[in-house]
Amino acid sequence: MPHDASDEYLARLAARRTTRDGLTAADARFAHARLATFAAAVVLAALVWRTALSPWWLLVPVAVFVWLVRRHDRVLRSRDRALRGMAFYERGLARLEDRWVGTGETGDRFHDDRHVYANDLDLFGRGSLFELLSLARTRTGEETLARWLTFPAEGSEILARQEAVEELGAALDFREQLALAGADVRAGVHTDRVLEWAEAPMPPPHELRVFTWLFSAAVLATIPYVVITSTWWPLGTVLVVQGIVFRRLRAQMNTILSGRDRDTTADFVADALTHRALDLDVVADLLKNLEREHFVCERLALLRGRLTADAQPASRIIRRLHRLAEIHDSERNTVIIPLSLFLLGQLPDAQAYFDRWTELALSVGALLQLVRPHLAVAVDRWRRRYGVHVRIWFETVAQFEALTSLSAYRYEHQDDPFPQIVSAETEPRPDALFDGRQLGHPLLPTASMVRNDVHLAGGTQLLVVSGSNMSGKSTLLRTVGINAVLALAGAPVRAASLRLSPLAIGATLRIQDSLLEGRSRFYAEITRIRELADIAAGPVPLLFLLDELFHGTNSHDRVRPACSAACRVEAPSG
Repeated sequence: MPHDASDEYLARLAARRTTRDGLTAADARFAHARLATFAAAVVLAALVWRTALSPWWLLVPVAVFVWLVRRHDRVLRSRDRALRGMAFYERGLARLEDRWVGTGETGDRFHDDRHVYANDLDLFGRGSLFELLSLARTRTGEETLARWLTFPAEGSEILARQEAVEELGAALDFREQLALAGADVRAGVHTDRVLEWAEAPMPPPHELRVFTWLFSAAVLATIPYVVITSTWWPLGTVLVVQGIVFRRLRAQMNTILSGRDRDTTADFVADALTHRALDLDVVADLLKNLEREHFVCERLALLRGRLTADAQPASRIIRRLHRLAEIHDSERNTVIIPLSLFLLGQLPDAQAYFDRWTELALSVGALLQLVRPHLAVAVDRWRRRYGVHVRIWFETVAQFEALTSLSAYRYEHQDDPFPQIVSAETEPRPDALFDGRQLGHPLLPTASMVRNDVHLAGGTQLLVVSGSNMSGKSTLLRTVGINAVLALAGAPVRAASLRLSPLAIGATLRIQDSLLEGRSRFYAEITRIRELADIAAGPVPLLFLLDELFHGTNSHDRVRPACSAACRVEAPSG
């Protein structure tokens, strides 16, 4: 166990527990203070009712109660953050102590029986490499990490990831902030729907934009005229005409502001603008943490530079959309204001001021009638200007999450080195190479893991592993394969050292039949062998891991396809 990481996690976990305990005590104090303030307000209200005590005294407990609510809310948020910090370090300790199985995201949705090595090497599922590595909070972050594990990178890309992982490995505070900021992302953000909303094509709202500014000018011109002349019919005419025009444009405004999500029916749960703004607002917390960091390595600096648009940080742009959504939500509750002002003008005491009340009601009504069109124009402008950047922001966050997942593994396994990538960038004519010393399986507990040396280079292109049942033959093949996956994803490897060239990977360690697809195990295995033969004929050398070919098949049927496949597989140089 890497004692430095373990000691640091234990110290930080103890600090978060102390913070949690203090905030829990503060929570109880604020709860009692709020109850006491409410009781005092009730007593004071009774005194006001029965005595000549001024009602203004009621403002004192109201003000105190509001202050207590705000401070109490701040305490609850801080305690929640401390609890999330505890969970972050408790999971880290679970990984260090080899009790991490079942504590993380398994990545089951990335299962693909047809992938040439994912199932064979336990990349996804309970107790998988993905569960060990993944710290991603967004779906795109998980997809990025899964893609890195299932598609080997080129030499230059691997080296760039290694440099980024090395820098992030020491940035424990940053990794914690990123994890805590994204705590609500998994449950709260529908990435696909956000991208669909942001990138959806929209007809140009030229007509809406023209009428919005035309009526805005008319209202701003007629209101002073009404105030000066006390003649309200011009403003009333503008109000009626703009009501007719905007009613005709209502469908266009609804498309921009209130388009319904799929699989929803009720308006109150289906407002696209409100939901997508809230989704982006959650991501904005992640972006804000990324925007505050300054990175040294080129890959991280380039990613950090993508979090802007029009020389503005992405988090600020998203907050602007959130404010528009808040105005949109509150706009629904303001339609009663002009009616209330008009009815107030009908009261006996207000008869003398009837005209003034009518003018005020018409003015407020005309202005409020412009809110929705202006919102539609503003949201349309936001989507046209920044909608194309939303995918870039999500992809950037996803890459940071994938890199921080690998960097956490680097920090927690300080004895695991980065592999040396031998490619055209480092050697003029590199041969196919996989040279590992003291290779171990990263998913096995350290106490039970057996290390082995594996050398495939030059004249040695094929190793045949033989032995009795349960002697670890398949485990050795999986150890070679999973370390190759880590190396070609840009992560450290469980070994004393590893030198390898860029490789394709293929395996037949866990071939499964499919009843639903009508595919027998024999057919699935021979299909996999054919796929590996095709890959071996390609430009990248193939590291193939074949285990007991066609076992369970009669001798005549198993020899012919096996020999045919073997001839194809011998063609590559690795």
